[in-house]
Amino acid sequence: MSRMIFVNLPVADLSASMDFYSALGFVNNPQFTDDTAACMVWSEAINVMLLTHAKWRTFTDRPIPPTTASEVMLAISCDNREAVDSMNEAAAANGGTADINPIQDLGFMYNRNLADPDGHVWEAMWMDMSALSSDTQPG
Repeated sequence: MSRMIFVNLPVADLSASMDFYSALGFVNNPQFTDDTAACMVWSEAINVMLLTHAKWRTFTDRPIPPTTASEVMLAISCDNREAVDSMNEAAAANGGTADINPIQDLGFMYNRNLADPDGHVWEAMWMDMSALSSDTQPG
């Protein structure tokens, strides 16, 4: 099996969160979806598990942070600058908040941060790898 990541997020309204992530371009995997959880797929390797608060509490006793808190910022790559902009527009139009931090435009890299309806922070980013010098590229 290839390596995958499943990001687990507690959500107050499962249906609204599924609609939000669908609007951003995630696709629901019904195999791992029921009335307590939904698997939203970003790529073959990246999945987001949306868990009702009751389901979340079966995994941990740790408190669910308020929507104004930030535990982590999850960065996901987009195909181009326009896709970054579109993701932020979709976030704002579907119950989330666009541009919770200043837009970062370094020419070769462009990103905008958004929050989902539960305050989980995402960084939509695009990077032009060809603009980097060979000594700064990974690998």
